Formats: sequence, structure tokens, C-alpha cells
Amino acid sequence: MEQGWIKVHRSLLNKPIWTEATSEQKVILVTLLMMATHDERQWEWKGISYSLQPGQMITSLPSLEQTCGKGVSVQKIRTALKRFVKYGFLTDESTNQNRLITIVNWDVYQRDDRFGTGDVTDSQQPANRQLTSNKNVKNEKKEIINYPRAVYDESSEYYRLALRLHEGILNNHSDRGEPDLGNWTNAMKRIVENDQRSIEQVQQLITWSQQHRFWKTVIFSPAALRRNWNQMAAQMRQDHNTRRGQVYQLPNKGATEFVLDLTRGEA
Repeated sequence: MEQGWIKVHRSLLNKPIWTEATSEQKVILVTLLMMATHDERQWEWKGISYSLQPGQMITSLPSLEQTCGKGVSVQKIRTALKRFVKYGFLTDESTNQNRLITIVNWDVYQRDDRFGTGDVTDSQQPANRQLTSNKNVKNEKKEIINYPRAVYDESSEYYRLALRLHEGILNNHSDRGEPDLGNWTNAMKRIVENDQRSIEQVQQLITWSQQHRFWKTVIFSPAALRRNWNQMAAQMRQDHNTRRGQVYQLPNKGATEFVLDLTRGEA
């Protein structure tokens, strides 16, 4: 069971997902926020060991019914989930036994710990640290490498990765706005250089994610690609084992040769 706090912004009171919801749907919404994992966790689902990412949960309708409490039925939960998917609040992928629920934009809701604008003076820092210590936040070292903002031409491999993801997203969601490709380019650079991924690995996972019925509803930025990398890579390997004539395999960064053979049907 998760411990600590979650954030619920007051602006929720003015949004249709809340104002037009039944009392039971409001209970379900808050319960889902409290059930979502805050830190990365290992979980087995569909026979595979997955890395459960922040904002996700593995659950079932009976389990949700029990957690929500009196007055909330399985049918009401089904209706609420469909409604939340429609509003873009979450994604829901189910099997006969379990379901993977992902709170969309979890980082925006729960992991933005800024305390307003302007510089923080030394006298302000202790109070802010005390507030931060009361939150359920993951204690981790920030990346040391901070790449400067830069304008990349179309020959930059990182720019091309950012553009590749953007084009894939637009093919599935034509109403998506124009991203800051400069920021996206820097993010792609972090994936390759900080996480030790090859350009070919990133290209392949972008293509696969934007063709997958679930992940194309989740991966809307390089940050989401990076956050869900291990889980998608494991699922992509599973897909490879069930599809003939295509190789979906992410080699290690240090591999001496990268082979992508779409004709030989290698196992």
C-alpha cells in the first residue's frame, strides 16, 4: 500500500470530469489517484515481469470495488473508467483477470514541486524543505548534465528523433499541438547519452510505441518514452516472440552489430 500524500488541485472543482460526475465517480477518481504508485515498482502482468511506472497501477474491478467502499459497484466502476478515458484522465488496458491503469500526465499532477516563481533566498529554503519533506516524493539525485538550450538543424540526429516522435503522434492524434522541438531534442539527447541507448534503439521504440494500441495513447513526449522504456521494451520482446517475419529486439548499447532483419523471420 502506498504511503504519504497525493496532490489534488482546486481547479479540479471547475472541470467537467468533476462537475458532471456522480458522487460515486468522484470517489472512484480520488481512489485511483491514491492507488497509483508514486515510485517505480516491479510487477508481473500477463506472465511478464514489468516495471510499474509512477502513475500506474495493476488492479481488478473487484479490488477497486472493495477499495472504493460502500455504494460503489463493479458496474459503476466500469462506467467511471470509460468516462475517465473519454476525458483523457487515464488509460485502461484490461485482461480477464487484471487491468493496467495509467494516470495520464501523472508527473504534471504529482511531481512538480515548485513553490511559486522568482528566486528562493537562503531564508526561504528551510521552510520549503520542510514542506517538501512532508510530501510523498521520490528521493533521487538530479541529473548532473544539464544541456543548454540550443537550436538544432535538421541534420541533428537528436532533432530527427524528436521529429520522428512528433510525426508518429500526429498520425494517431491529429489534434495535438506543436511541441517545443528544442526541448524535445535535448530530451532525446539525454535518452541516448545519459541512459546509454543507441539511436537505433530509440528509433525502433518510437515506431513500435506509435503502432501499439495502448502505448500510442500514453507516449506523447520524450519524457514519457524515457519513463516507460523498460516496460515497453519487455512488451516489445514479447510481441517479437508471437509475430513471424519481424524482429523487434533492442540490442545493448555495447553490441558490436545491430541487425534488423524484416525478411528472414529470425526467432
